[in-house]
Amino acid sequence: MALDITALAPDPALLDLPWEVPLEEWPEHHLAALPRGISRHVVRFVRLSGGVLAVKEISEPLARREFQTLRNLRRLDQPVVEPLGVVSGRVDADGNALDACLITRHLKFSLPYRAVFSQRLRPDTARRTLDALAVLLVRLHLAGCFWGDVSLSNTLFRRDAGEYAAYLVDAETAELHPTLSDGQREHDLFIAHGNIAGELMDLEAGGQLDEGEDPIEIANLIMHRYDLLWNELTSEERFERGDRWRVDERIRRLNNLGFDVDELEMSTDVDGTHIRLQPKVVDAGHHSRRLMHLTGLDVEENQARRLLNDLDSYRAATDRQSDDEDVVAHEWLSRVYEPVTRSVPRELRSKLEPAEFFHEILEHRWYLSEQAGHDTPIEDAVRDYLETVLPSRPDEVAVVGVDTQEIPIQAQLED
Repeated sequence: MALDITALAPDPALLDLPWEVPLEEWPEHHLAALPRGISRHVVRFVRLSGGVLAVKEISEPLARREFQTLRNLRRLDQPVVEPLGVVSGRVDADGNALDACLITRHLKFSLPYRAVFSQRLRPDTARRTLDALAVLLVRLHLAGCFWGDVSLSNTLFRRDAGEYAAYLVDAETAELHPTLSDGQREHDLFIAHGNIAGELMDLEAGGQLDEGEDPIEIANLIMHRYDLLWNELTSEERFERGDRWRVDERIRRLNNLGFDVDELEMSTDVDGTHIRLQPKVVDAGHHSRRLMHLTGLDVEENQARRLLNDLDSYRAATDRQSDDEDVVAHEWLSRVYEPVTRSVPRELRSKLEPAEFFHEILEHRWYLSEQAGHDTPIEDAVRDYLETVLPSRPDEVAVVGVDTQEIPIQAQLED
C-alpha cells in the first residue's frame, strides 16, 4: 500500500516523519513538549520545518471528513485550528495497516483547559475562560455549524488582551448546514452542559477548581450566557424613523457583550423600520485601521470602534447602505464629525482630544435621548455638553496637576 499525503501546501519534510510507526510510539526527537488535552485519539505535537504541527491518528474517512469541515469553517472565518493535510495508506514494518493521520497547525500561545486551570486562576478569570466557550458556540451556530461534541476538551484557549478566546480544535462530529434548527442548537447545548459539568467535576476532584465553585452552577451560567448572546444577536427590532438612539443602544449592548457590528440590514414597511444587526468579531486593531483607511483619522482602538459605529448608524439613518463606503465616510466626516469637534471653543480645547470629545458627545446624546424617550439631534447634544459638562472637566494635558510642558524631556521619556 502506497503512502498518500493530501496537503494544502505540501512540505517535503513530511516524508521524513516515521509514518510506518504508530503515533503513540514516535521517537521523542520528533516531538514538541507542549501541553495536550484529553482526546479519544492519540495526538502528538511534531516539530517540522521550524514550526509545530498537531498530528491526530484517526480512521481515514473521519480524517478526511474533519479535514474538509475545518477547511470550510476557516473559509467562514470561524475560530478553528488550521487544517494542513491527511496522511493515509500507512502500514507498519510487518505490513499491518495503520490509521490515517490528520495534520493541523498548532495554535500558538494556546492551551487546553486543564493547562489553563492548573495556573490557579482567580474565580472571575476562570469564569471568563469558560465564558469564551459560550461565545465560540454562538459563533459556530450563527455560521450553521452543529458541533455535536461540545466540550472543554475539544477547545483551545488563547489569551486575548486580558480575556480569553476559544478555538474549536476537534471537528470529528461537526456538520455544516445553511442554518441550524432550534432542535439542533438545543441538542448541542444539552451535550455541552453535560460535558462541561463533567469536566469541571473532574477538575474539582483533582483540586484544580476553586473551593466553593459548583460545576453544575458554572455549566448553567455558560448556558445562560449563550442564551443571552443568541437572543441579542438574532432578534429583530422594530422602531420608528425618529428613534435612531435605539439603534445606538442596540449596538452598545452588542459591544458590551463582546461583539462588534459589521453591518446593518434595514428593511421598511408601512409600520416603520426594521433593523437587523449582523455582528462579527474582528481582530485587534481592525477598527483603527479601518477608520484610518476611510477617513484618515488616527485614533485609539476603542475610539475608532465608537466612531465606526456612528458611521454605520449614519449610513442606516440616511439610507446610504448601498452607496460606496468611502463616499459615505467622507460625507459623515464633513457633515458630522468635523462640525462637532470644531464646535469646541478655543479655551476648552485642552480638555479633551477631538476623538474623545466626539465619543463623549455620542454618550451624552444617548443619555439625553434615553431621558427624553426620542432621538436627540446631535446639535442639541453638543450645545448641552458644552454648557453643562465640558467646562468642569480637568485638562487632559495635565499630569497629576502639572502641565506636561513643565516636565523635563528626560523625565517624560523615562515615564
